[in-house]
Amino acid sequence: MTQQRLRDAAMPEKPTLDGLEQVWVARWEAEGVYRFDRTRERAGVYSIDTPPPTVSGSLHIGHVFSYTHSDIMARYQRMTGKTVFYPIGWDDNGLPTERRVQNVYGVRCDPSLPYDPAFAPPDKPGKNPVSVSRRNFVELCHRLTAIDERAFEEVWRRVGLSVDWSLLYTTIGDESRAISQRAFLRNLARGEAYLAEAPTLWDVTYRTAVAQAELEDREWPGAMHAISFYGDQGPITIETSRPELIPACVALVAHPDDERYRHLFGTSALTPLFGVEVPVLAHRLADPAKGTGIAMICTFGDVTDVTWWRELDLPTRPVVGWDGRLLPEPPHGVEAEPYSELAGKTVHTARERVVELLRESGDLVAEPQPVRRPVKFYERGDRPLEIVTTRQWYIRNGGRDADLRERMLARGRELDWHPAHMRVRYDNWVEGLAGDWLISRQRFFGVPFPVWYRLDGAGQPLYDEPIVPPEHRLPVDPASDVPDGYTEEQRGVPGGFTGDPDVMDTWATSSLTPEIAGRWGSDDDLYGRVAPYDLRPQSHEIIRTWLFATAVRSHLESGRVPWSDVAISGWILDPDRKKMSKSKGNVVTPMDLLDKHGSDAVRYWAANGRYGVDTAFDAGQLKIGRRLAIKILNASKFVLGFESAQGEVTEPLDLSMLAALADAVREAGAALAAYEHTRALEVAERFFWTFCDDYLELVKARAYDGDASAVAALRRALEIQLRLFAPFLPFVTEEVWSWWRDGSVHRAAWPAPEHGQGDPAVLAVASDVLGQIRKAKSEARLSMRAEVSRLTVVAPDPALVQHAQDDLCGAGSVEEFVLESGEGLVVKVELG
Repeated sequence: MTQQRLRDAAMPEKPTLDGLEQVWVARWEAEGVYRFDRTRERAGVYSIDTPPPTVSGSLHIGHVFSYTHSDIMARYQRMTGKTVFYPIGWDDNGLPTERRVQNVYGVRCDPSLPYDPAFAPPDKPGKNPVSVSRRNFVELCHRLTAIDERAFEEVWRRVGLSVDWSLLYTTIGDESRAISQRAFLRNLARGEAYLAEAPTLWDVTYRTAVAQAELEDREWPGAMHAISFYGDQGPITIETSRPELIPACVALVAHPDDERYRHLFGTSALTPLFGVEVPVLAHRLADPAKGTGIAMICTFGDVTDVTWWRELDLPTRPVVGWDGRLLPEPPHGVEAEPYSELAGKTVHTARERVVELLRESGDLVAEPQPVRRPVKFYERGDRPLEIVTTRQWYIRNGGRDADLRERMLARGRELDWHPAHMRVRYDNWVEGLAGDWLISRQRFFGVPFPVWYRLDGAGQPLYDEPIVPPEHRLPVDPASDVPDGYTEEQRGVPGGFTGDPDVMDTWATSSLTPEIAGRWGSDDDLYGRVAPYDLRPQSHEIIRTWLFATAVRSHLESGRVPWSDVAISGWILDPDRKKMSKSKGNVVTPMDLLDKHGSDAVRYWAANGRYGVDTAFDAGQLKIGRRLAIKILNASKFVLGFESAQGEVTEPLDLSMLAALADAVREAGAALAAYEHTRALEVAERFFWTFCDDYLELVKARAYDGDASAVAALRRALEIQLRLFAPFLPFVTEEVWSWWRDGSVHRAAWPAPEHGQGDPAVLAVASDVLGQIRKAKSEARLSMRAEVSRLTVVAPDPALVQHAQDDLCGAGSVEEFVLESGEGLVVKVELG
């Protein structure tokens, strides 16, 4: 047999995966392969509301996992003929960035300081941070995020995300700030945003308000203290874990049906140590089985206190300040002594001193009993939250409006969820809302509220008369810009103005990513071509924050859902099935894996994770993925090594293979259209290994002999399979495509199932017979080239086997072939 080889300079002598990423990333960008075509009408667009990752150090493998899923869909939709709007952004404002700047540069922000244009951070940050002005601090935030963002971009390009980098945005950029402020001003004009002074969950470390969606309960050690109050009819014993709040007590409360205390309702009692008279009241939230069944209401110990305070119309006696220390002055109605012994102390120290005083006064009924109880924390904090009274901005979200809540639940039902059961998390969150969305933060690096306030003759802000800028002035910073009609000299003086000092919660801006990426308000032609979007990909733990908040903003502004489909990724778990997180120190960083295994291998591992399922990191999957990519290289080189044939595919086995491939194309396409990328990959991979292990072996003798049908079938199958694998393994498929095709495989059409005359059963039965031949030789410890003196095949449909008889004889080195009819497939191999 003579072997005819294709002389193609584009095909290397020894194909390798090494270095493919650098070659193709550069070429894709230079040729604009993934550029969005903004001339297309909305029907021809597939738009993705890509998550902007938080720029706070480095990406981890969980990011690569979930972002690969949406990239697979982007690549698939592009091949179906859509132009894909696939932007990328960086979420670079907020607490994570501030904390990182503090640690990296050794500074802390003090808004009272003047700007120093010559400031330079210390070369080696010391234990005591350097205080800097807000403007200096913000400049350092911009400096550090620019460094982090370059590192992020390097990872995403290396992974092969097919985003259009010309659409890059940052959530702290001028356009993002303008859009965020414009949306807020419209919320304010319609009455959906409002300013209110109310009890607020407060992180004493960061000294900022915290929204409900940012809370988490953690088990926290404490102690229960049995304490006597003095009632008209004798002592009343309550149990509390927070005796330091006794000076903040405004009432005692028990359940209205609790017989032990019904006779006390309407009477009063004196607080221990401080002797303040407080009423004894009834409320349904009091738990008769908890402690002694009667509790003190303080302003404020927990969220139940807030409910009691509001519904029972109680006074306020705040004692905890923004810094987590007891206020220097006693609240109204509390004497200076013994409060002076608590003033300025931390909550913990004040608690210890109160217990000592109670023990001395005899009001401590029993020694404290250790307990562990759930305590609310800010998700990024490390100290329990306090509740302080502050003035904050809110957006209505249904937490206090039953009609709006029902409308938001209906919006959730309009979305197609992948997987469907994830909608339950959305519904549970909306149904459990306890209040409106608190969007203001007492921080520095964020989008400022575009609001000023007039000052009265005493220099006090008139909060009910906010001054707002016209939209064409946005973005503005009230700390440095002045409202229309005023001058800078009027800032902070009676009769002048003051700027709102707060910034928006990062979610208040991130909830507008469809508008930011689509340039709402500045390029409405673009926005009209991409919105509402087709896909929101994200992880499940931020359904309550990012997904819901975006749905709220879209509902309020546009009266619609922001996307048609949402795809929810699970978490990446370590080998012990624990969630990977930086705080736990079990994170795997992607660059090492990309260098060692190659990007296609890492993408293969990611693609084997289904939406909505937590997936354990498995290095073995990376090895399998690399093996698959290498096999594609080698099999492609083998197929393309045969002279291109001009003939048609005529042989039954070749037609059978193409029919089986058509079934795989049909199944994989249906899976991707249903957002089931893992099933699509399984289908493509299963066929590919059958193609390599069985079909190539069966037809290579004919191919070597120049059989036109075999060579044409091989090339046709290779072209289709490269397109099938392209969304998953973009680098190796593009490399092989370049050996013999013009353009990019990622701009090629998704293969359509071909309706040929082949019967897939021919290849299936031939593969079974070939497998039995291999098994017999393996068990006899003979080479696969060993001769078979006689092969007997009994088959229910002998014609199927007969179609592949010559190829089986060639692949199995069979001297005599006997074919008989019978029930079930039986193969007898007699070795020479």
